[in-house]
Amino acid sequence: MRKIRVEDAVGETLCHDMTGLDENGKKCVRFRRGHVIREEDIPELLKIGKSHIFVWEPEADEVHEDDAAIALAAVIGSDTIAGADEKPSEGKLTLTAARDGLFVVNSEALREINRVGDYTVATIPSHTPVKKGDRLCGLRIVPLVTKRANVEKAAAIARENAPVLTVLPYRALKCGVIITGSEVYYGRIQDKFEPIMREKLTAFGAQLLGFTKCPDDLDMILDAIRHYRELGAELILLTGGMSVDPDDLTPTAMRRSGATMITQGVPMQPGNMLTIAKLGETVLIGVPGASMHSRVTSLDVFLPRVFAGLDIAKEDFSLYGEGGLCLFCAECTYPRCYFGRA
Repeated sequence: MRKIRVEDAVGETLCHDMTGLDENGKKCVRFRRGHVIREEDIPELLKIGKSHIFVWEPEADEVHEDDAAIALAAVIGSDTIAGADEKPSEGKLTLTAARDGLFVVNSEALREINRVGDYTVATIPSHTPVKKGDRLCGLRIVPLVTKRANVEKAAAIARENAPVLTVLPYRALKCGVIITGSEVYYGRIQDKFEPIMREKLTAFGAQLLGFTKCPDDLDMILDAIRHYRELGAELILLTGGMSVDPDDLTPTAMRRSGATMITQGVPMQPGNMLTIAKLGETVLIGVPGASMHSRVTSLDVFLPRVFAGLDIAKEDFSLYGEGGLCLFCAECTYPRCYFGRA
């Protein structure tokens, strides 16, 4: 790098973006990389605190910040990630969602990339539901230039673990809902679960096979499970009967159906009683009672993963104790908060 007084820099080309404050006092790029300095630029450069500029005289083993960002962005994501072909700003590239779905990060690969010299890659949390255009990742190197070996190493990690970043689409699963409880079945109280489940499932584009009400009768609940399985259900949700009372039969029915239990209960509040099982290729979910009165529960953390086709294993759930306590904020911002972030 060659250091030159701005007064002597007329005709020289800037090798990086230079920032300052706009008329509203916000940070902005005042001079772009590649700008050729003119006489009239000198007062402006001095105003933003630049008494000298640096001219880059590249060596064979050095890569400019823009090119380092572009090289990694080209290989870190799948085709569901947009922005890799954009021009960096101040050496930074921002990657966005190219479609709606569930953002998934290969966390170990991301950690390896961030261990490579000079690179910094920051993302939103893995398993966050996103919309097309949402910001997902910002990447750059810290210095103006880095060694070519760093660029090659970071890109190699990304290629070997491809994709490090992706957005999984939601599948239009065939869904049946079984609403249990004698008090609902016999009309003693109004069912409140159907509209809630209908709203949650249609948000993922589910194919609703129906809603079936059952009393606290094990055989009737099992018949309802068989019925939806015969209709080709890929997901069956069972509401009610999830507490520890002896006549609450939903977890028992899930076991008796022949399903393999993945978890009964999770270290999250609200939604401790979430129960998940697998019956062949059909996922069974025992909906926690808190879903009837809480906008967000453990169900809302794991339902997107089911629709995105991710496998859910028993060992996954122990991770959610830390960050599993909702604070019931006056204005809920989920999923833009820590709840359910393992």
